[in-house]
Amino acid sequence: MIIRPMEPEDADSVVQIEKDSFTQPWSRQGFLDAMRLPENIMLVAQEDGEILGYQCTYVSFDEGELTNIAVKKSARGKGVGAHLIRCLQEKAKESGVERIVLEARVTNEAAISLYQKMGFVNLGIRKNLYEHPVEDGVIMSYTAEENLC
Repeated sequence: MIIRPMEPEDADSVVQIEKDSFTQPWSRQGFLDAMRLPENIMLVAQEDGEILGYQCTYVSFDEGELTNIAVKKSARGKGVGAHLIRCLQEKAKESGVERIVLEARVTNEAAISLYQKMGFVNLGIRKNLYEHPVEDGVIMSYTAEENLC
């Protein structure tokens, strides 16, 4: 499996994974627009020519916001998400990003557990953050300094 920058040619595969993963998926155009901003960190996990997962992080100055991360259902539980996050953390550091924040549904225990294993800490709960269904969101943050030995 390789992790590489997301390209416009990946949009159809990424959108399919997005639709299979979220109740309010981003559009193809949303991904293409995000790719046009060179400061953003947009990565895909690929194996044998197949896109297994992706992540999108918007970058503003020294902070990144992990807006989207998803793995194809058939590839879940195989370390794809962890590999994407590890590569994001490396690229963020190279780009001068000091902190990465994200939101997750409070019921998405698998994602929250993965984020914690990858060094993210819980900052709090945002009430009624999500729709379809209405649900609270947990806000998490990663700062490289928090994870020094």
